[in-house]
Amino acid sequence: MINLYLDDYRPCPKGFVLAVNVEECVRLLSTEEVDILSLDYDLGWGQPTGLEVVQYIVASGRYPKQIYFHTSSSAGRMEMVHLLMQHAPPEVQLHNGPMISY
Repeated sequence: MINLYLDDYRPCPKGFVLAVNVEECVRLLSTEEVDILSLDYDLGWGQPTGLEVVQYIVASGRYPKQIYFHTSSSAGRMEMVHLLMQHAPPEVQLHNGPMISY
């Protein structure tokens, strides 16, 4: 089981596997069991966003046990949280913000 951190800019916290883009994140979500997922929204100009990762999770049913949102995009956070609140099973813990400490 891994902890997964999606971000193209911030340093990866200790104990996490870094995915710098949607493709890497989806690949890891599809092949690994994920305990904690921490999502950024903006992943570079013109690049797919964290919302596409959330859409993959919902479509595939491959939910991590806990999901945090460390993005600075309030609109992006709202979109991701809203979609997950509509579809995530009750055992998935959604934290509407970043992890308090790494």
